[in-house]
Amino acid sequence: MLDRAIRVVALTFIAAAALTTAATAQKKYDPGASDSEIRIGNIMPYSGPASAYGTIGKAQAAYFRKINDEGGINGRKINFISYDDAFSPPKAVEQARKLVESDEVLLIFQSLGTQSNSAIQKYMNAKKVPQLFVATGATKWGDPQNFPWTMGWQPNYQSEGRIYAAYILKNFPNGKIAALWQNDDAGKDQMKGLRDGLGDKAGMIIADKSYEIGDPTIDSQIVALKDSGADILTTWAAPKGAAQAIRKVAELGWKPVYFIGNVSTSVATVLKPAGIENAKGIISTAYIKDPTDPLWKDDLGIKTWLTFMDKYFPDGDKTNNNNVYGYATAQTMVQVLKQCGDDLTRENVMKQAASLKGFTSDVLLPGISINTSPNDYFPIEQMQLMKFNGASWELFGEIITGEVGH
Repeated sequence: MLDRAIRVVALTFIAAAALTTAATAQKKYDPGASDSEIRIGNIMPYSGPASAYGTIGKAQAAYFRKINDEGGINGRKINFISYDDAFSPPKAVEQARKLVESDEVLLIFQSLGTQSNSAIQKYMNAKKVPQLFVATGATKWGDPQNFPWTMGWQPNYQSEGRIYAAYILKNFPNGKIAALWQNDDAGKDQMKGLRDGLGDKAGMIIADKSYEIGDPTIDSQIVALKDSGADILTTWAAPKGAAQAIRKVAELGWKPVYFIGNVSTSVATVLKPAGIENAKGIISTAYIKDPTDPLWKDDLGIKTWLTFMDKYFPDGDKTNNNNVYGYATAQTMVQVLKQCGDDLTRENVMKQAASLKGFTSDVLLPGISINTSPNDYFPIEQMQLMKFNGASWELFGEIITGEVGH
């Protein structure tokens, strides 16, 4: 009897040990992850010439606070560590090293700016740390063969340029185009998309001028573009430059068919500083819902976003679509982490990021979803044209799918 009891106890211990080992085996962690925490790094221009974008990081931090209040992700709280790089590539390198080597984050999420991300891309890939859902639409972020640890999120700039080209060819086939572009990979991408989209009609571009994001003014470029005799203007600029361009065009009494890049469509940070009356008739593209558009006043997704803003980001501007963008990107990041389950390795983070199928956010336009694969690092490839009516943006036309990057 005693021998039998000893054997039963021994078997019980062995079974318990096996269960413990199995449970432990199911959990896999890289630096930045544990049973209780997921550390996420972020780099934003909270100061400097692109500081208007800083609100994106604040909206993301607010959304992660909401997730933590609701119990976290699979029982783990998000520790969101966000640093300022003042839109300076050398500073971005410094902050990336700090996040990876000192803070030991699991990944860097939504670092902003084409130049800043370009500066850290090789480092992040050499370290095999995810540089995930970067906040820039440069086409280079969709290159898994050469940079498997870097992935974009928003529609790429070349696709956007092609969309404008198609619209111009259809509606203004005899137009003369002038273009202002930011002198970096983003501006060059957008100009390439426009030229490629125009094809053998690329000669319609009769003038183009570049500018540096730190330039105090772009008045001379706008004057030169007006003097070219163009009747169509495209501007690819960050919020400050975009606002300056709109104001100067109005001061000159120039009335071109006017296109501005999607990244600078915020009513709060671009159109109001430019003079809201000066922005009427401007055309751009959208893929997220604009909170100023009456179309969404009864929309459940925008109502959910407004409730979130009231509780977690009450100081945030509800007319600023950068706060909608921050919310949508954070929702995407949370989805990836949910899919990771208890395998919170950097490799699995990238695997899950490249396995998104039909995911949508509360605030993406109807008909637009996020899809990725190991060979497709362009999560969002759809946009819709919109025009500013003097009070809000109005969508028009059909959802258009970009074709660049494949």
